[in-house]
Amino acid sequence: MAKSAVQALGSHERTSETLRNVALVVGASLFVAVCARITIPLMPLTPVPLTVQNLAVLLVGLLLGSRRGFAALMLYLVEGISGLPVFNPTGSGGIGQLFGVTGGFLLVYPAVAFVAGLVFERGAKTFARAAIAGLAAESLLFAGGLSWLYIFTHSLAKAAYFGLYWFIAAEVIKVMLAAGIASRWRRSATREAA
Repeated sequence: MAKSAVQALGSHERTSETLRNVALVVGASLFVAVCARITIPLMPLTPVPLTVQNLAVLLVGLLLGSRRGFAALMLYLVEGISGLPVFNPTGSGGIGQLFGVTGGFLLVYPAVAFVAGLVFERGAKTFARAAIAGLAAESLLFAGGLSWLYIFTHSLAKAAYFGLYWFIAAEVIKVMLAAGIASRWRRSATREAA
């Protein structure tokens, strides 16, 4: 009888943990969607807008880790493809946005969150480690975004002009902000667990 009570308790704890993870993934996808709404169009300089969305993607990866971060951003893309208004409002929305000028950035978001989480998981939860994770993730983000823009422009120089030069300063600030939030959050969580 005691054995079945222990098994029932273990089953309840697994269910509770699964529900918690689902809630975190769904909440994270909605957080990215809200941040996508904070947009500064940079037309006529570039068709790519400046958004807070990249900061949200970094935070999701750093705070949720590689697997849950990847899942949250895959869910985000599915939400967008289904027509939910989760992408930045300057684009066409829906699946059309994935084929637009920002599609390369959007399509690599799951991998960006995965890389940020993976690098941060593998060491001490310091600001430096979080910043390195953010820089690695941002490198992947811009590789995907610029590759996609290259397809549109047929010029690496134009792709860099439209998708990189206008964003460098803002992205450095986003990486540092995400690293500061993530390292402080992890330290707080470690102290509470102790």
